[in-house]
Amino acid sequence: MALGCRQGGRWCGRAPLGRPVLRRRPPAARVAEGVEAGSPARPYAAAGGDEAASGEELLEVCWRRHFLRGGAEPRPALPWRAYLSGCHPGFGPLGVALRGNLAAQWWDSALAFREQVFAVDAPLHGPPAAGAPRAGQGFRLVHSETLGEALQGKGCSREPGGPSLEEVLGTAGMLRESLLPGALAQYVSCLELVNKRLPCGLAQIGVCFHSLPESEQLNRSLRRIGERTTSLLAWFSSPRTAGQWLDYWLRQRLQWWRKFAVGPSNFSSSDFQDEEGRRAFNLHYSFPWGTETIETLKNLGDTELLQMYPGDSSKLLGRDGRKNVIPHVLSVSGNLDRGVLAYLFDSLQLAENPLTKKKNSQRKVLKLHPCLAPLKVALDVGKGPTTELRQV
Repeated sequence: MALGCRQGGRWCGRAPLGRPVLRRRPPAARVAEGVEAGSPARPYAAAGGDEAASGEELLEVCWRRHFLRGGAEPRPALPWRAYLSGCHPGFGPLGVALRGNLAAQWWDSALAFREQVFAVDAPLHGPPAAGAPRAGQGFRLVHSETLGEALQGKGCSREPGGPSLEEVLGTAGMLRESLLPGALAQYVSCLELVNKRLPCGLAQIGVCFHSLPESEQLNRSLRRIGERTTSLLAWFSSPRTAGQWLDYWLRQRLQWWRKFAVGPSNFSSSDFQDEEGRRAFNLHYSFPWGTETIETLKNLGDTELLQMYPGDSSKLLGRDGRKNVIPHVLSVSGNLDRGVLAYLFDSLQLAENPLTKKKNSQRKVLKLHPCLAPLKVALDVGKGPTTELRQV
């Protein structure tokens, strides 16, 4: 008998969040943690009940098996909303590995066989935007001592020449809320690499910050922020074909999310228009309490590019056949943290326990796709009686 176990593994491979790698195609078989071949299993959500609808038992499973952090006996202390909003202690070791595998698959889908797509990177924080930024906008990166001095200076005792609160916030660095500005800043370099031929794209994965909704604020006078691991594909195409490309990426992304799922129908899409009337789509996952957005696709037109490069627009021109045009930007932005939670819900199964003689004895297992499973195990039982070995 040969037993092998490897984290990450070369089956599907796993790369750090910021680096794409090439890997072999995964096998078609699906692996269930702790379930032998042929063992009957059914989705946990089909069992019904209040705990299945609220996801409390899945929280227990994920905490006990170190996919999520923040648990407390006898129940996890944090609700699902805290994990969905990005205001939680973080993922456990296996959750980090699962997210890394999901990111590696995303890199494959964005870069594999696409010579016109380039991986980019941008700092987590940067200097204030050009012009005179308003102190009340965005998330600022300020040293606590500097902020304390500025707050003390609000009274009459402020030393002459000391910074005011407005000056401190106006010159402080800004934490990014989206990957798009950093990608657009590298558009001209991307255009040169493809000899100014459209379409082309830029891909990135990184952490972004966001403000929590008012309904999730613990104190109305203090605003809390959350963080999320975001994937972005910025696709630049001619205005003539932008609508066709948006439909194309909608089909590709929905198919991509569904191919790793036990229940593909739980992933769906809906169209909407943003504040400026531009066409967009949301991709959702149907959690027991309702749908949550995991990815958004937008046709942003050329507005963001022209704002990023004011004045000289000639360097933005790309070739569409014989014409030179300013491209439209298609943004495909996903929330990988929510994607991990969606696949955890999707993978939870109830299976008969073969190690006990009790009737109706069931156990909860996570039936993750081999590409996403954080641990890969191969078992060669050889010849002879194998029933007991399959149950191990």
